[in-house]
Amino acid sequence: MAIIDVDSLSKEFRQPKRFSGTFGTVRTLLTREYTTRMAVNDVSFSIEEGEAVGYVGPNGAGKSTTIKMLTGILVPTSGHVRVDGRIPHQHRRENARRIGVVFGQRSQLWWDLPVRDSYELHQHVYDIPPARFRDNLGFCRDVLDLDPFIDSPVRQLSLGQRMRAELALALLHEPAILFLDEPTIGLDVLAKDRIRDFLKTINRERRVTIILTTHDLKDIEEICPRLIVINFGQAIFDGTVRELKARLGNQRLVKVEFEHDPGPVVLDGAELVADDGTRKTFSFDREETTALDLLTRLSGRFPISDVSLEEVGIEEVIRQLYQDMGRETLEASSVPELDTWTRGRVVTR
Repeated sequence: MAIIDVDSLSKEFRQPKRFSGTFGTVRTLLTREYTTRMAVNDVSFSIEEGEAVGYVGPNGAGKSTTIKMLTGILVPTSGHVRVDGRIPHQHRRENARRIGVVFGQRSQLWWDLPVRDSYELHQHVYDIPPARFRDNLGFCRDVLDLDPFIDSPVRQLSLGQRMRAELALALLHEPAILFLDEPTIGLDVLAKDRIRDFLKTINRERRVTIILTTHDLKDIEEICPRLIVINFGQAIFDGTVRELKARLGNQRLVKVEFEHDPGPVVLDGAELVADDGTRKTFSFDREETTALDLLTRLSGRFPISDVSLEEVGIEEVIRQLYQDMGRETLEASSVPELDTWTRGRVVTR
């Protein structure tokens, strides 16, 4: 049985109609006219226990609205949702005991208290038995290396330390499902690697189901074998990352190191996507040409010192998917943002 089951889920927001002009403000306050927009429109999917699923899309696509309905914060306009056998908004207390949440731009830790005190408060709120609390905290201290700052006030922690502390807090009551919103936002490379390794560990060893929304698509590629893409409130793809790449990823990259900078290079059948002086990166379609043909033509024009071939990353594949859907830009400036949980943009580089 699926631990999360979503069937024809929709959420409609009504906004008072605004009027311009001298008396527009008064008319806006008194009017009963509304405009309606569908933030989530007839979305269906199911997630099995122990899966790690990425839920991505541009700003205003409906990601965070969906997560809020799964956690019981919002009530759906129509459709059905069950999380661990319960309807979230009807069983908020029971649902809260079975889920953990981590929001990259929000904190559940007490700002002026040592991290350890926040954990002990969490133990009392969730009524965690002492032995279970010690075991879970010991696991998190070991894997996340919390000891250097566990007795420091939260306000003194670096962003990377705070995110590690937030993850530990979310897992102390042993949730079956972990909802993550931008868990690596603003972190350096080493901090991101530590967070990603920890999430892979709890998913593999403890069978924690992970739902990850992020604008850093490297998180998806590292953590989530399955990907759900939402756009304009509708799910437009649900499958593995490998399937998405197979569907849209005919592109490959060839990186060429020239002995001397030849300047801008125009090459039929390839697009120059990065120009770093003597090192240039070309993208080409495997169905139209081959790397050997491109390199033969390049070497006939310029002296080459080194070459490497790479598959196109998930960022480029997602961008192509958006463009195929008619979105020429990844910023949602043309779509009113109904949900203000996250205001970032998709990271493509």
